[in-house]
Amino acid sequence: MEMKSQILGVEHPDTLTSMENLARTYYRQNWWEEAEKLEVQVMKMRSQILGAEHPDTLTSMRNLARTYHRQNWWEEAEKLEVQVMEMRSHILSTKHPDTLTSMKDLAHTWKKLGQDDKAIAILQ
Repeated sequence: MEMKSQILGVEHPDTLTSMENLARTYYRQNWWEEAEKLEVQVMKMRSQILGAEHPDTLTSMRNLARTYHRQNWWEEAEKLEVQVMEMRSHILSTKHPDTLTSMKDLAHTWKKLGQDDKAIAILQ
């Protein structure tokens, strides 16, 4: 990641992918703070470079929401998941597998927040 950053620049797609991969490694090792830090950077840069609706930006948002899940930061996760679901629904359709995954993620969060009615409604 550091070499790609030096050679290609921190905003290059390959560098961002390396950062995301390292964040996923941190995630798998339960190093939430390290994962979150990189995921926030990647999400912000992808949003600026590619746009908020780009699939890679949405994936970065979902990854960050999953890290928030692991830390029991349900409100933070919910904010991101609502955005991802709405954008995927708008761009891809409500029946696209990525949109359906976003809906499932959001339902899980709503369940954790005690909003069972909303969770059931979105799953139906």
